[in-house]
Amino acid sequence: MPTRERWGLLAIGLLLLAALPALNLLPAESPFHVADFTLNLFGKFLAYAILALGIDLIWGYAGVLSLGHGVFFGLGAYAMGMHLMLEIGTQGVYRNALPDFMVWNRVTELPLFWRPFHSGVFTLLAVVTVPAVVAYVFGYLTFRSRIRGVYFSIITQALALSAWLVFNRNSLNLGGTNGLSGFKTIFGFPLEDPGIQRALYLATAACLGSAYLLCRWITRSPAGKVLVAIRDSEARVLFSGYSPAAFKLFVFVVSAALAGVAGALYVPQVGIITPAKIGVLPSIEMIIWVAVGGRGTLGGAVLGAFGVSWLQSVLTTSYPDLWLFVLGGLFVGVVLFFPDGLAGALHRLAGHLAPLLHRRSDDTALTRATAERAPR
Repeated sequence: MPTRERWGLLAIGLLLLAALPALNLLPAESPFHVADFTLNLFGKFLAYAILALGIDLIWGYAGVLSLGHGVFFGLGAYAMGMHLMLEIGTQGVYRNALPDFMVWNRVTELPLFWRPFHSGVFTLLAVVTVPAVVAYVFGYLTFRSRIRGVYFSIITQALALSAWLVFNRNSLNLGGTNGLSGFKTIFGFPLEDPGIQRALYLATAACLGSAYLLCRWITRSPAGKVLVAIRDSEARVLFSGYSPAAFKLFVFVVSAALAGVAGALYVPQVGIITPAKIGVLPSIEMIIWVAVGGRGTLGGAVLGAFGVSWLQSVLTTSYPDLWLFVLGGLFVGVVLFFPDGLAGALHRLAGHLAPLLHRRSDDTALTRATAERAPR
């Protein structure tokens, strides 16, 4: 790892894992105090960043544009949400062991597919494996059929729409349009406790760091070189003796698993998951995060997810009617003027500034040398 990148990652890690939680512990009267709400908001943004890393892996490096990653995010979120609903037990409104929405819908017995989610270990495994298995089946059928380009994007969009319709149905016993909410504890610890929310934030930041290192390792490996080659010319890779379908399937599954982890971290920090996070619109928003940040850079995906989500939080608070126009304008502006996103723009800016700084440094050295040689 280059020295500059290593120091950059160390600085970001210290900021996320040490500085922000430490500032959160300061007294509320301190001007440097970070409020619990702000830390919780940052935790949600970091969960989005994990999802964006997965999208950058499949889109930025392999050139496969998926418009259905909201489905994998939702599967991880619902898996965690089901466990949290079961932890409520008899503390609900109806004092029934069944979740409140099931009592309201006159369900008399816990559905069979809910029962394994009593186990925390099973839930943690399901958060990763359920999105990964769905992605494997979907990707195997599509990539083996050599469906690619815009046709793959359309199919993934159809997947998102289908999943949204299915999850909206009350007969699925997942809360219908209202989704899952009202969580009280996570693995026995109260969610209202600021210390638990701080721990969730730290867990999310640690998962983001692990996801970044995993994606970096994949992209720097020989398999990562093949992914880039597939993006640039899939036919050339095929004639070179490689199987593009196998490589695309691998990275699609990894991307889906990361989306599932992001969804599982999102739920306890936000307190609700509904089908609105699964459909076509959120899936397209996820693509815009990566496009704005700069695809094919990993760091750009994190920057885009954090920056766009923060902008959305600010605008929807003060000017809620403007957000969709701003989002559309961002996407159009990036496509027309910054096709390589913020990361590419910053890289070009650094490239322009570096010669100027070197020239100033050389001028200073020349002036000093002249002064030293001058007769006294």
